[in-house]
Amino acid sequence: MHPKLKKILGYLRNKYLTATLIFFVWICFFDRNDLISEVKLVYKINKLKGERTYYQKQTDATNEELKELQTNPANLEKFAREKYLMKKDNEDVYVIVDKNNKLLDTVNVVVK
Repeated sequence: MHPKLKKILGYLRNKYLTATLIFFVWICFFDRNDLISEVKLVYKINKLKGERTYYQKQTDATNEELKELQTNPANLEKFAREKYLMKKDNEDVYVIVDKNNKLLDTVNVVVK
C-alpha cells in the first residue's frame, strides 16, 4: 500500500476522529437543519427584510397622503383628478404619458 494511504487509514482508525467526521457530515448534509437549508433561510430572511422596509415606506407615504387628503379639501379634488382622472361635466381631460405609459401630467380644459 501507498504510505499516504496507510497514514489516512491510521487516522480513520481513531474512533474519536471518525465519530467527529461522521457527526460533521451528518450535520452538514443529512440533518433537518443542514447547512444548505440554513443558508437558504438566511437568504430568505434578508430578502424579506428588504421587502419589509419597502412596504413600510409605502405605508408611510400612503398614510401621509391620507392625512393630507383628510385635512385639505382642495387636495382631495387634485388627488381625484390626478390619480383617477376624474373631471367635471364641462371639461375635457388630456393625459400626457411617457414611453413607459407613466403619467407625466394632466391638462384640464373647460369647454364652454
